[in-house]
Amino acid sequence: MNVAVCADVGSTYTKAAVVDLDGGRLVAAASAPTTVGTDVLHGLDAAVEAATARVGVRDLPWYVCSSAGGGLRLAVIGYEPLVTAQAGRRVGLSAGANVVHVAAGRLGAAELTALRAARPDVVLLVGGTDGGDVDTLTHNATRLARARWRVPVVLAGNADARDDLYALLAAAKVPVTAADNVLPRIGVLAPAPARAAIREVFLRHVIGGKRLSRGNRFANLVRAATPDAVLTGVEVLADALGGDLAVVDVGGATTDVYSVLTPDERDSGPGREVAGTLWRARTVEGDLGMRWSAPGVVRAAAEERLLGPGEEDDLAAAAQVRAGDPGFLPADDTDRAVDRRIAALAATVALRRHARGAATGERAGRDLREVKLMVGSGGVLRHAEPADAAAVLAAVLGDQAGGWPLPRAARPVVDVDYVLAAGGLLAAEHPQAAAALLRRHLGGA
Repeated sequence: MNVAVCADVGSTYTKAAVVDLDGGRLVAAASAPTTVGTDVLHGLDAAVEAATARVGVRDLPWYVCSSAGGGLRLAVIGYEPLVTAQAGRRVGLSAGANVVHVAAGRLGAAELTALRAARPDVVLLVGGTDGGDVDTLTHNATRLARARWRVPVVLAGNADARDDLYALLAAAKVPVTAADNVLPRIGVLAPAPARAAIREVFLRHVIGGKRLSRGNRFANLVRAATPDAVLTGVEVLADALGGDLAVVDVGGATTDVYSVLTPDERDSGPGREVAGTLWRARTVEGDLGMRWSAPGVVRAAAEERLLGPGEEDDLAAAAQVRAGDPGFLPADDTDRAVDRRIAALAATVALRRHARGAATGERAGRDLREVKLMVGSGGVLRHAEPADAAAVLAAVLGDQAGGWPLPRAARPVVDVDYVLAAGGLLAAEHPQAAAALLRRHLGGA
């Protein structure tokens, strides 16, 4: 068989899948605990060994993504908060980053201190439309150069200043990568070049810098941050099926929402978003998760008035147990019911924020009414009984009080076989196999 291994090194578990590249078919899959405490290659090799042993084929090509060690931490520095800084934040999320800091305007001593305190892995430096203001972008680049900044910088602002500022930063020994402007014109958001540059910097600087493994083998294997690979998979699935879709991925620490919408020609009118519309978007809710962030789910659900009478205290106590022991596994039906409740609340709140625009900074929100496919992801859904996983997604799609228009006719499905990341990893080199894999397992083919 013409097969390949696709693996995701997550914060808790490493998942490996063997994919038939000719038929776009999942042949085998396995998982192993991620061995962050020793060397992540131990867990990765174990997962791949278990998956390939079922196939009897050796020496396969590997496609690996990773979110171990906290994934990719990104800071954004822009010209002003409502336009270029917001545009940069959206681009960073689409690149699979956890945006840990956003600053706007001229960096001073206090702003530089706050930037350092955020401990970013990469800084996205933006500002000005092409042919527009260069003063703020120039000031901020100069400030980083004089501060002997050593965290990698992706420079993706006004094209008129790009060459000069690249030379300035490089001369000061700042690791810098240049990309086209994320906001070349007001209302026009161009994420692809900066997203590619962030991916390159992640692979070249961040993976090795996290010291997740000895030697260079792991850094050489990884091709993308996991959320970046998943968003690519979502894009491939949307293109293969045609039409709008959304994904809610409930994890231990965060809940991520992805949506792909059909561009609306009306968005070019006078009411358009000045920071542009990202038709293929991802948001990250750092306070919503099944383990580390479980208490945040209860707090957010209470604020959103999603809890029943007398429910908050008991659910908060259960959430604290899970946060105190991220390796907690349900021991009985009661524990499993609590996990499902936390998952439903996390997914509902996350999708509310995504649709309202609170998480993307879009004034008009994101119009999900035409979403035809709602994909649920995350271990809590993959390992649940089908009826229980369906109930979680039904709660999300039946959320009548969220203050956003629900999808009119969305079909719910769970990524039981964890193929979104695999499809994203294969997309560049094996686009037909990636599309066939995703259609087969998620598209109803």
